[in-house]
Amino acid sequence: MAKVIRAGKHTTRAKSVGAKAPAAAASGRRATRPSARKGAAERSAGRNPERVQAIVATLAAAYPQAECALHHRNAWELLVATILSAQCTDVRVNMVTPELFRRYPTPQDLAAAPLPAIEELIRTTGFYHNKAVSISGAAKKITAEFAGQVPRDMAALLTLPGVARKTANVVLGVAFGIADGIVVDTHVQRISRRLDVTAEEDPKRIEQDLMAVIPRPEWIAFSHRVIAHGRQTCIARKPKCDVCPLERLCYSQDKTYWSDAAKDAAHPAAAAAKKSANRRAG
Repeated sequence: MAKVIRAGKHTTRAKSVGAKAPAAAASGRRATRPSARKGAAERSAGRNPERVQAIVATLAAAYPQAECALHHRNAWELLVATILSAQCTDVRVNMVTPELFRRYPTPQDLAAAPLPAIEELIRTTGFYHNKAVSISGAAKKITAEFAGQVPRDMAALLTLPGVARKTANVVLGVAFGIADGIVVDTHVQRISRRLDVTAEEDPKRIEQDLMAVIPRPEWIAFSHRVIAHGRQTCIARKPKCDVCPLERLCYSQDKTYWSDAAKDAAHPAAAAAKKSANRRAG
């Protein structure tokens, strides 16, 4: 039996190692937020190449084993699992797909399956009717137009029912090792905005912003690492800023801890003026 590969979208398991961060809890230091007002220099600092490279390197050091979490044995299973993962946890999808793939292991098998039977198998993933229509439609199209093989290019993948850029990027990156774009799930969307790498809200525009500043060789791993970071540390409702490896590079106004380095990052012009004054005084 083929070795199960862990892959997928949106939620990621990874072992966090390495990067240390200021221990606010130990010192009892409270978060003191800099003023929210920023000048033009501060507003443009988020996408500074040196800062972005530091973010990429810090994530790589903190989450070197980050990988996607959906179980699959081939590109077809990954495609189906990723479609099912919309509005659903990877844990739940991984509970559903073994029986689905046991009964219908190939696109040809699923294409011939009755829709009610598919719906029953995937019911617990939510939105099961729409998802059943999507995976059945994708199976039929792959069987009829792609000789039963998941296509390896973005344009062809986007013609499949239920597939948008996020799903296509997952399949291309994880199944085929092709960096055609960057997966933008809810974690990547939220954290890239918190880090001020983008000010966009639309996932397509966020992806374009990230592609413009993240080196292409990092595109696939970057999203896995950001997802791991979002699950383990930069939690939406209560971020663990005191132990965050990116704390010194982050100046999001809802941080729960502020180091001096982060305050300087929030206002680089003021930090430079202070440094200059200290040199003159010395």
